Amino acid sequence: MDASALQLIVPVAGIAAVLFALYLARDVLSRDKGPKAMQDVADTIREGADAFVKRQYSTIGLLAIVGAVVIGVVISLVETRDVADVPALAGGPIGIMTAFAFLVGAGCSMLSGIIGMTISVRSNVRTASAAQRSLVEAVQVAMRGGAVSGFLVVALSLLGVWGIFTAYRTFVADVTVAQAPFLIVGFGFGASFVALFAQLGGGIYTKAADVGSDLVGKVEAGIPEDDPRNAGVIADLVGDNVGDCAGRGADLFESTAAENIGAMILGVAAFSIAQTAGWPHPDAWIFFPLVVRAFGLLATIVAMFFIRGSETENPMNILNRGYWVTTALSVVGLAITTNVMMNTGGSSANGLPVWVWFFLAGVVGLATSVVFVYITQYYTAGSFRPVREIAEASKTGPATNIISGMAVGFETTFVTAISIGIALIASHWLGQQAHLVNAAGKDVGGIFGTAVATMGMLMTTAYILAMDTFGPITDNAGGVAEFSRAEAGAREITDRLDAVGNTTKALTKGYAIASASLAAFLLFNAYIDKVNLIQTNRGGQLLTSVNLANVGVFVAALMGAMLVYFFSSLAIRAVGKTAQAIIVEVRRQFREMPGIMDYTQRPDYARVVDITTRAALREMILPGVVAVAAPIMVGLLLGYEAIAGMLMVGTIAGVLLATVLNNGGGAWDNAKKYIESGNLKDENGNILGKKTLAHAAAVVGDTVGDPFKDTAGPSLHVLVKLLATITLVLAPLFIR
Repeated sequence: MDASALQLIVPVAGIAAVLFALYLARDVLSRDKGPKAMQDVADTIREGADAFVKRQYSTIGLLAIVGAVVIGVVISLVETRDVADVPALAGGPIGIMTAFAFLVGAGCSMLSGIIGMTISVRSNVRTASAAQRSLVEAVQVAMRGGAVSGFLVVALSLLGVWGIFTAYRTFVADVTVAQAPFLIVGFGFGASFVALFAQLGGGIYTKAADVGSDLVGKVEAGIPEDDPRNAGVIADLVGDNVGDCAGRGADLFESTAAENIGAMILGVAAFSIAQTAGWPHPDAWIFFPLVVRAFGLLATIVAMFFIRGSETENPMNILNRGYWVTTALSVVGLAITTNVMMNTGGSSANGLPVWVWFFLAGVVGLATSVVFVYITQYYTAGSFRPVREIAEASKTGPATNIISGMAVGFETTFVTAISIGIALIASHWLGQQAHLVNAAGKDVGGIFGTAVATMGMLMTTAYILAMDTFGPITDNAGGVAEFSRAEAGAREITDRLDAVGNTTKALTKGYAIASASLAAFLLFNAYIDKVNLIQTNRGGQLLTSVNLANVGVFVAALMGAMLVYFFSSLAIRAVGKTAQAIIVEVRRQFREMPGIMDYTQRPDYARVVDITTRAALREMILPGVVAVAAPIMVGLLLGYEAIAGMLMVGTIAGVLLATVLNNGGGAWDNAKKYIESGNLKDENGNILGKKTLAHAAAVVGDTVGDPFKDTAGPSLHVLVKLLATITLVLAPLFIR
């Protein structure tokens, strides 16, 4: 098999993933939906989720259209001089192509979010029903429901990038394979743009509803979580889908698309070296990111058949088994891809074929994903010290619980930064050993090694997203079981799965921030390549380094760090304001409708859903606009080198703060679950479970962590990559 033939695996794997997702969807939808009481609850959740997503994406769609028009006009005006070597693009066509790519990326991102939510709201009731019979069956139903989203999101990303790249290469005259990657960056920007608003809106909705219903229901009224007497419980269950499913689907779609395009841009430099040296199929260096991700999809399909175990086994072990199969098969696919596509015609470097060094760089990326999965499990699972430490601190009240949780969140930055640093240094060093040096004497192998590591990490994205969606499905299943008053055994199983789901959601965020870290370095270098391409065409000075001693660059870097904290403040404040409105409404219903407590009156769930929906859509606008406008203003005022400084420092600050928010919030959540499961005891050996002061303190800590881990933290993943994609697309605007 040669490189040209291997490239055909991209559409084949994409289509195979779509077909497999349809098979999984059919399997899940054919499962028993349980008694009518369960079905009625699930129908109410689905109606609320559908209504929110329809209103949210209508708003986002209008914003995306306006954004596409602005981008098209701006690029048409400022990039005319930069395409003199491609006459077919001079003037308007370059702007139209960028705007079209933006709209396609935005549309695919919206579709990804909708798909994730649509399947999850139909899997929850089937998981609850399965929990009445078997833990293993419940795990399989929830994981297969999550995998539908995982496969379709990753397949859409892969086919979207491949499709628009192929279309521009085929139908636009004079565009070469080396120029096409620079023309599709709008696709990544569109995906980032939609993902930011989707994650913000869904995150505000889900956490405001969660905080509001928990504080009034569990702490004030003393009723269980997801109790049907709580007017906020339906909004809470709807929020699991619109935040953790729709929002995360758009988030990871954006991640894979933007990082894929960045790697292809860096592959252009390797393509030039391969072309000059006469290596076979030099264009394979540009197509490599697409092919290696295709192998990752195929590996995940196989892994889905290994999700099985016993009734007494920890459900996390069942999920980990599939993850290890995905990883092992991805290593095999990586070896095949690097061996075939990085064929240098017999050339070697430091005694080894060139492809071996890049294969090892890809293994570093896969290893990094494994490391982050287990780092996150350590900090957010009840089996380990951090969660137990927070639970112990709850014995003395909310204040010590919050102090302990903040300490755990800050602690996680140490191992996160060390792991990311090792991954970047190792993959860069391995790439350098390949001795890819261009005509100007610049080594490009090191940078391309980090790109290969990022693509290696992305090979497991479909499985990671399946585990992520597993979380809200099982959370909803527990709510359906509680709401419909299912037997205790079913609720016991859904509680176990919910605790595992909290960990899988947290590890997905850890995976997302790790990939964002590697990708940010990749996209930063892609930005430099884009600037230097423009400067070469204009006859300007090349950007070889970013000088932080330059006052403009330093100020821009300061603005980058500030943006991360200010953006997080806006997101967290939005949750707080919306939660206050929910708390007031749920209290009013308890006060004015006394029959709620003895089940003689039905709470007004629709009113709480409507309050949450309107507030979430209103509150998502300001932080989203700030995130988009800030880098544009800095670039216009301070220039292209300064915006590079903002990108560097903003990325570092964003990665570390997101780590604090994600892992701290996840640890708080599972400390509460740890206490609810009866694992905490006092000095006399008495169990401190529900309706104790320790549990009330843990609930307070959990509500503090809710907007951290499900609103601000995940939104920072998107912000980090939005900074990169927006600077990449608008680079000509910043060069004066």
